[in-house]
Amino acid sequence: MAVTVLAVVLLLLGLAMSLGGAYLLYLGGTIYFLLAGIATLVASVMLMLGLPSGVWLYAVTVAGTFIWSLWEIASKGWMPVWHIDLMARTGFMAVLLAIALLLLPVLYRRGYYQPTLPYAGPLLGVLIIAGYIGSVLWLVFDSGPDAPTTVAAEEIRQQRAPDDTDWIAYGGTNLAQRFSPADQITPHNADRLKVAWEFNTGDKPPSDAAPYAFQNTPLKIGNSLYVCTQSNQVFALDPGTGEQQWHFDPEVAVEAQEHVFSTACRSVAYFEAPEPLEECPHRLLLGTLDGRLMALDAENGSPCNEFGEDGTVNLNDRMDPQALGLVSNTAGPTVVNGIVVVGHQVTDNQRRDAPSGAVRAYDAITGEWQWTWDAVWTTPDQQPPEDEVYPRGTPNVWTAISADEELGLVYLPTGNPTNDQYGGDRRPEEDEFTATLVAVEADSGEVRWKFTTVLHDLWDYDLGAQPALIDLPTADGSRPAVIQATKYGQVFVLDRATGESLLPIEERPVPQGTIEGDWTAEQQRFSPGLPDFGSLPGREVEHFTGAYTWGTTPIDHLYCRIQFERMRYEGMFTPPTLDHPGGMLQFPGILGGINWGSAAFDLENDMMIVNNNRMPSRVVLYPREEADEMENIAPIGEVDASYIDQEAQPMLGAPVAAERGAWLSPLDMPCAAPPWGFISATNLATGELVWSRPIGTSFDQGPWGIPSRMKMTVGAPTSAGPVTTAGGVTFIGATMDDYIRGFDNTTGDMLWEARLPAGGQATPMTYMHEGRQYVVIAAGGAFQAETSLGDSVMAYALPEE
Repeated sequence: MAVTVLAVVLLLLGLAMSLGGAYLLYLGGTIYFLLAGIATLVASVMLMLGLPSGVWLYAVTVAGTFIWSLWEIASKGWMPVWHIDLMARTGFMAVLLAIALLLLPVLYRRGYYQPTLPYAGPLLGVLIIAGYIGSVLWLVFDSGPDAPTTVAAEEIRQQRAPDDTDWIAYGGTNLAQRFSPADQITPHNADRLKVAWEFNTGDKPPSDAAPYAFQNTPLKIGNSLYVCTQSNQVFALDPGTGEQQWHFDPEVAVEAQEHVFSTACRSVAYFEAPEPLEECPHRLLLGTLDGRLMALDAENGSPCNEFGEDGTVNLNDRMDPQALGLVSNTAGPTVVNGIVVVGHQVTDNQRRDAPSGAVRAYDAITGEWQWTWDAVWTTPDQQPPEDEVYPRGTPNVWTAISADEELGLVYLPTGNPTNDQYGGDRRPEEDEFTATLVAVEADSGEVRWKFTTVLHDLWDYDLGAQPALIDLPTADGSRPAVIQATKYGQVFVLDRATGESLLPIEERPVPQGTIEGDWTAEQQRFSPGLPDFGSLPGREVEHFTGAYTWGTTPIDHLYCRIQFERMRYEGMFTPPTLDHPGGMLQFPGILGGINWGSAAFDLENDMMIVNNNRMPSRVVLYPREEADEMENIAPIGEVDASYIDQEAQPMLGAPVAAERGAWLSPLDMPCAAPPWGFISATNLATGELVWSRPIGTSFDQGPWGIPSRMKMTVGAPTSAGPVTTAGGVTFIGATMDDYIRGFDNTTGDMLWEARLPAGGQATPMTYMHEGRQYVVIAAGGAFQAETSLGDSVMAYALPEE
């Protein structure tokens, strides 16, 4: 009976591999699956006939699979988790082989042949099973590969007296360096970190349609820690105990929470009046999901009534959103020189006539409008008449804004016009300011300079990372620089005052040809002076091939390989098209590269520390007629469907709709071989990669979303970013397993990790309070990352003496 069951399993496996392998070969792919499938079919028939030689034929097939897998993996160059790739390619077949070898005595008893070594088959079977179990255990308990290159570890630091380590803006300060001078926690004691306190906000999704993401980075000012939850509720906590001081709920409408791309509040802003005020001398500025800018008294959470109308400015004014929540502020405002600058997200790919991407500035005390920057609206000192709106569909600024108070400049990283994958109807001004870093004057909104990263962006490579302002070490001394990381892995370093490039920029030819009515730029911009962070960190852009496909079994691996051959892919910047039935492979994917988590900067060692993703996307375009027949695509003039229910994103007003997302197998596992996420350090003085390592394990992920509970370092996709310290330690959550980790800045060694109560898709922060350093992270997960949701704010510190 056991032999028959095994033969049937091999028969089904052989049929799938041979038929799928024939189609793959027809598409131009590898011949391996066809040959292995035929051999497996023959072996299964031989087993049904009771021939022991069927086992040995299958053994040869598995051995060939092992050799072929090693050859393909080696062809990809340095792959830090090659052992996981190899195990996935061969593990399922190896287990079947072990079972077949164990059954050899049964086959020999049935037949006419007597083996020379009667126990050789079972012994080999036991060895294969033991080896497989051993390799799995090694992977489970392995802490991850060493960094490819490292610098020498520092000697023990001499701890200095704590500086003022308040965290006064989303990125630490408006410079967005994500660096703290706190140095109590070092590589020599980080492994002693323990939970200091935990606070639960009680903020839970109001419905299944609200894409909740607890992505907040708290602020620490004086004796209060300020937390903003997914629905824009604000809590003031005691920094040392986590006890609640006050709570404010703006009562955001459920409809607004359901229509945004992400129900999140990444930060609030802090303002301290330069002259004494009777009301709210210290205030928080809060942007909400339903289009309000609110000022709250930092002491008690009450609205600052002199700001706007009873403490509120209407951000929907002259915007006319077609649905509540279509315009929302998730990144938080920025306060510079008494001015509150606020951008907003617009739910992607819904309609060409979506609200404007206009960035507006208001007086931090009165709430009076000061200026507006927009790609098409060219008079920043004026607003449209009250019954009119700003130009619709223009590039927005959905991520965090940085500022240089001394230069009086605000740095705006822009996105795309509202239909990402079609640009045939874009105005010239929109192309000029798409995926562009724009420096505007803080007091007027006038453009000082601009730098476009992607020309005529059709890939949603908008600027998600917050620009960072540092003093760049050069041969001629330090230069005030702004560093802009991008989704497609390039990092541009520009003069802060003029926009002049401080590192080389190359324009390289890219693939051509898109749908009728659109066009593609002949060249795109690259930054060879720093490593590429769109794939495996290194100098060269990684080019995806069939060898890079992956699956947890031969069947889903074959499925992904067939999909790859059916998709259009000619390298980075392959345009979306209707000509390929499988769509277009986009690598780096829409997630990036480097996204909103941004980079952190170790100012004492001139290092940039950043996490990047290595996850391709699949983009399929549908003609307008076909798209309009799809469910959940609302016609123009009707309320938009919930973003998360859409079969394809409608892109109303364009001749196509777009289905896009991570490229996954039928098991809901990535079709690209791991690693899928990295953390790396780069020496800014030399441009050299200091260390790089995969980050994140498979513990909370698995086929169909079922947690594997195997803690293998696979390099997980990340959402959020790092914070680094003068103590020489970088902290990061971000991965799709529920952990926060600490890394040695100089070596990349993992020093500490802690299990979180939910996903850590938020950037941590750190501060000193009453002589003790705390590391704080919002642990509430994110809908888009499919991590476990929660409402915890976690604080860690060294044990008290």
